[in-house]
Amino acid sequence: MTKFNKIWLLFGLLFLLLGGCSQNETAASTPAPTATPIVIIATPTPLPDDFMALIDTEEALVTNLYQRVSPSVVHITTSVITQSFFFGPTASEGTGSGFIWDDRGHIVTNYHVVENANSIEVKLSDDEIVTAQVVGIDPPNDLAVIQIDPLPTALLPLDIGESENLRVGQRAIAIGNPFGLDRTLTTGVVSALGRPLQTDQDNYIFNVIQTDAAINPGNSGGPLLDSRGQVIGVNTAVRQDAQGIGFAIPIDTVKQVVPVLIENGTYPHPWLGLLGYSITPELAQALDLPVEQGVLTAQLYREGPAVAAGVQGAQEQVIIGNRRILTGGDIITAINDTAVTSWNDLTEYLALNTAVGDIVRLTLLRNDNELQLDLTLTTQPN
Repeated sequence: MTKFNKIWLLFGLLFLLLGGCSQNETAASTPAPTATPIVIIATPTPLPDDFMALIDTEEALVTNLYQRVSPSVVHITTSVITQSFFFGPTASEGTGSGFIWDDRGHIVTNYHVVENANSIEVKLSDDEIVTAQVVGIDPPNDLAVIQIDPLPTALLPLDIGESENLRVGQRAIAIGNPFGLDRTLTTGVVSALGRPLQTDQDNYIFNVIQTDAAINPGNSGGPLLDSRGQVIGVNTAVRQDAQGIGFAIPIDTVKQVVPVLIENGTYPHPWLGLLGYSITPELAQALDLPVEQGVLTAQLYREGPAVAAGVQGAQEQVIIGNRRILTGGDIITAINDTAVTSWNDLTEYLALNTAVGDIVRLTLLRNDNELQLDLTLTTQPN
């Protein structure tokens, strides 16, 4: 090959190299086309028959329960006359729920549903409306019994269960008339047990059931049920500042109170005949008390059981901050050998473990000396 041919060959190779680089740069500057996405349509896999059978059983349990129980739940409407300074007597209306207790037309509801009612009407499951009269009331437990008249041809009393063996997590079903919506069913669980519930009257209902089954205004007085459709409580209140927190009076309390209300109209609550302060470490330090918990006896009721038993009330009064404290009385540390740490402890023990006429033994501290006194419980005055 001549020298001239070699030069042209080199120029040719150089041209090819330069042309390839230019093509690569051009290709690099051009965006590659976007790939078309592949859409995969997934077909849901049907659940196994045995799994669906469990779901069907669950639904059947609740629907069957509703069919059996809802005819025994009633809608209560009350008329209350209030006095207005400018307009004189003014009528207002209230609503609530209740359930049939027996075949004599007795219906259990809350005391606050029928409180001060001038007239009461009950709407039954067949939409028949009948009048009712109050038979008995127990404000401390927020329970009342009314009786309808005339009696319908067929009454279906509910099965009454028990609350002593309830467990947190058990199913809880509420049926009532929230906001006037007849026989509404809601479901949930027993959320907690043994709660103290403070009422508007500054009293406590002890040992109540907490549930997350939806309870709203109008549910009051309706039944709380277990999976078998047995009544385990009477719905009574809902916490206003939270959702999913409702309360029911335990059926064991209802079974204790309702027969007495039907028979006598009132339920006798045991009474010590005294008032006292819950002792706290701060109060103990301020008064130089020998213990940091218990109940400091303040006042005794004349001719009451505490006076008869020899309990000693306050001997003097002192000012602590802006409070007037009665001091110098006996300190209650136990009742029937059960420790008492506060006034609520004492009242709860009386409510759940004693009855009128029982003799209880109080353990007291008087002038730093321990003594025991036997006290016979009488009926708490209204």
